[in-house]
Amino acid sequence: MDAVASKRGKQTARNMFLSTLVTAACAGVIYIFVPHDENLDPVKAVDFSVELATVRVAAPYPVAAPEGLPEKWKPTSVSYDATGGKAWHIGFLDPDGKYVAVEQSTAAARTYVPQVSQKAKDTGTTAKVAGREWQVWEGEKYDALVLPEKGHTTVVTGSAPRERLVEMAEALKTEPVGGAAPSASASAPAS
Repeated sequence: MDAVASKRGKQTARNMFLSTLVTAACAGVIYIFVPHDENLDPVKAVDFSVELATVRVAAPYPVAAPEGLPEKWKPTSVSYDATGGKAWHIGFLDPDGKYVAVEQSTAAARTYVPQVSQKAKDTGTTAKVAGREWQVWEGEKYDALVLPEKGHTTVVTGSAPRERLVEMAEALKTEPVGGAAPSASASAPAS
């Protein structure tokens, strides 16, 4: 009986080894024939033009979006939540691969800003950007520039350095409610 058990044990080990070899060979063949590019950027750019046009008609405030940013800025996400705070969002990767987002909402700034800025806090200082005074918020993960306006708040936030947040804020353009002709920058003074 011991001889039979010994023979089965050897066969089981041999079969497991052969199975592993066959599996590895199959994986190797698949790896060779499936195209892959290690240099390919896994983050795809999104076109936010359709959403922007739609939201500019639907939102109860002038919707801000950047214009004229260099091509190295990559839009990565866009959304509008028509419920609650009527929240508009466009996310970007800056030329250095850091995250920058434009956030707008009718929600109360004291709760909305910490939410979209990963719990950044108001420093009590301001920065003049394209003629407007933006509040400077700082946090462990994200910093933010905050522009409280009548009925809504605009936030430029992200992991990028403040210079990139300023660059984004300077590029923001708005349209009046209802999608009429473009107005001055969201960061420019109203006339």
